[in-house]
Amino acid sequence: MSNLYDKLDKVVDRYNEIERQMAEPEVLADHVRLTELAQERMDLSELVETYHEYNRAREELAGARMMNDAEDDPELAFMAAEEIDRLSTELERLEGRLRSLLIPRDPRDDRNVFIEIRAGTGGDEAGIFAADLLRMYSRYAEARRWKTEIVDENDTGVGGYKEVILAVKGKGAYSRLKFESGVHRVQRVPQTESQGRIHTSAATVAVMPELDPVDITLDERDLQITAEFSSGPGGQHMQKNQTAARVIHKPSGLMVKIQSERSLSQNKQVAMGIIQARLEEMEQAKQSSAVAAERKAQVGSGDRSEKIRTYNYPQSRVTDHRVGFTSYNLPVVMDGDLDSFIDALILADESEKLSAATE
Repeated sequence: MSNLYDKLDKVVDRYNEIERQMAEPEVLADHVRLTELAQERMDLSELVETYHEYNRAREELAGARMMNDAEDDPELAFMAAEEIDRLSTELERLEGRLRSLLIPRDPRDDRNVFIEIRAGTGGDEAGIFAADLLRMYSRYAEARRWKTEIVDENDTGVGGYKEVILAVKGKGAYSRLKFESGVHRVQRVPQTESQGRIHTSAATVAVMPELDPVDITLDERDLQITAEFSSGPGGQHMQKNQTAARVIHKPSGLMVKIQSERSLSQNKQVAMGIIQARLEEMEQAKQSSAVAAERKAQVGSGDRSEKIRTYNYPQSRVTDHRVGFTSYNLPVVMDGDLDSFIDALILADESEKLSAATE
């Protein structure tokens, strides 16, 4: 607990320093600085208030123990013992809350996301599985009343996708979907298999947060933008008769083609947003070798052996190999019921971050 107290004391010191600075005339005259300090104070306020409440409960518990030790009246001693039990339980609750509040929050958690699904090993069956994953994430978003839109697709012609990008717009989308990145493996009998043999195929999923315009500034001189006619009838919600925008970021070689919006300028903006998200991911990977290694480990090459989750149709089983969580109701999962998996992944991530925050 000593490390926990040290961290909390530093937070309180910072909170008090912020309040002192906010009272200074030069800060009061600087609206930008004042807003920054007010936001930081608001971010720390719950932690500081909970710590004050925790310290008050500790003092009350110490007093109750002294009373219990010194009390000769059995009835009063009994009341003191009850108070000790109540305060001990309250302290445990407050300590857990303090540890939770110390976990660093990902500033991107409330953002919209782009889910990029690519067929991996397995031929046509991998493409069909990619379509199944698209439907699964679309249903999950629908259940949470988030808006979805296919912004790019490259279909296989047999009901599947070589690649498809789904935009998901809703508060907290990234916080719930960010752990879906990686290789998803499916084991089932393909519709095209006449012998009834079980095949194993895979698809990769990459979840990228939508960025604010200030995060990455794209220089128009670095972009090659061309207008193309859309590719004809195809995916759900696609405006196939509208003009598509192909945007190439020349320094990185990134290329995105968007045909979902009603005008070239709208398609251009969506394409630039996706390029921004990809450039952000690339920049983060450059800055942190640990992040780069983790992302590579999650997404990998699309090979079946790199799976993070397995969907076994004959056993109606879905297993997430990162947390060892299994559901035996595969049809419900494929219909978008992912919360049990996502909750388990969030809990594991929070536990890891909590250990690091309080060491």
